[in-house]
Amino acid sequence: MPDLLRRPNGRHGLVHDITPADAGWSYVGFALHRLEAGEMASAETGDEEAILVLLEGKGEVSAGDQEFGELGARMSVFELVPPHAVYVPNGSRWQVTATTPLTLAVCRAPGKGGHAARVIGPQGIPTIVKGKGANTRKVHAIAMEERDVADSLLVTEVYTPAGNWSSYPPHRHDEDDFPRMTYLEETYYHRLDPPQGFGFQRVFTDDGSLDETMTVHDGDVVLVPKGHHPCGAPHGYKMYYLNVMAGPRRQWRFENHPDHDWIAQRDAE
Repeated sequence: MPDLLRRPNGRHGLVHDITPADAGWSYVGFALHRLEAGEMASAETGDEEAILVLLEGKGEVSAGDQEFGELGARMSVFELVPPHAVYVPNGSRWQVTATTPLTLAVCRAPGKGGHAARVIGPQGIPTIVKGKGANTRKVHAIAMEERDVADSLLVTEVYTPAGNWSSYPPHRHDEDDFPRMTYLEETYYHRLDPPQGFGFQRVFTDDGSLDETMTVHDGDVVLVPKGHHPCGAPHGYKMYYLNVMAGPRRQWRFENHPDHDWIAQRDAE
């Protein structure tokens, strides 16, 4: 199995470029560009769709034959406001020219020609608070199934307060058995505040055939090909992550680990 923990390739330019072939799976691709003002990133989507998420900073965005002008508002992912985001269909070209220092995420999955290029955020992105106590986190549902904005992609970002757990109780979505569960590959792009911090993510299966616990630093990506995948943020360090998911159907159905589902049941009371 390929390495699940991916460190950034430097601090400038294309610092992550994860393809399905590289990840050893079939659906999810993820790239991250760190640009200075005046620099440009662009690509042809081919048979994939893309969601461009302006994580930090501003840029002039075009997709297909449409010019969307300057987008972006927040200068840090930890400002806790929804991001500007643009959907780009398969068979198109996109281009982003940074007008300030810019962190740009490119989320990719198979496209089916079902949606046109358009701005999909920040307007329309709901903010959801999940969990209780040390399991509380804040979620921006950028492109989850409730929003008909993509053919395959599911994209969300999560803020985990210092000392809290997230993607917890441990849950999995690695079987194509709808409506009980859907098969979804997933990437986690992690950020920490302050940036010298660290967090933890465990990826493990019920049968123990996969069980890796990783120390994640600011800018790392974790691949989740199967199994449960909880995260923890130590005291003093806030954790942010951007999730990209895709599979045979654009629906998110999961099961909690049977040993730990009682936590979810208690919190639902």
